[in-house]
Amino acid sequence: MEKTLKQSTRNGNHCIKVVLYGPESTGKTTLAKQLAAHYNTKWVPEYMREYLEKKWENEQKPIARNDLIPIAKGQIASENKALEEANDLLFCDTNLLEIKVYSEYYYNGYCPPEIKTATEENQYHHYFLTYIDVPWEADKLRDRPHDRLKMFTIFEAELRKKQLPYTILKGSIEQRMKTAIKIIEKLRND
Repeated sequence: MEKTLKQSTRNGNHCIKVVLYGPESTGKTTLAKQLAAHYNTKWVPEYMREYLEKKWENEQKPIARNDLIPIAKGQIASENKALEEANDLLFCDTNLLEIKVYSEYYYNGYCPPEIKTATEENQYHHYFLTYIDVPWEADKLRDRPHDRLKMFTIFEAELRKKQLPYTILKGSIEQRMKTAIKIIEKLRND
């Protein structure tokens, strides 16, 4: 695996890594920020959004296949940097598995092998799969308001296929936070 797609081991053995995962506009960023604030720790913003916003501003071009590896490298670099400053918890607003799912969806099953390998080797303790019961909010990057249920199903199928631990978060932000905190406390006590 490409070295730049590997998770850091610094502080990694003592840190529970939780991923907010799911379709666009389902509250992942809001939850990552609020959970990090609640636990006084770090969260990792979605690097794909940052990368694509810059690309759009500079070139007025959408994502292309050759953007996938730079996006994956940026995501892992951001995670590794945040891991150094996190306490015993780190919240990731998406990860490489999310990039893999979107890549295969948008490019007819194609995903760079380096990303596929990294999704097998990099480890997270729990995934929070965000449900589509929040209003879709348009922005310059979001493009699938009518595919949310289909995407949710694809995201969940990937977690099941890989047998990864996950919890579906539904309802209001308060309900989602309550559910997430209950799971996180269980992770911390196991």
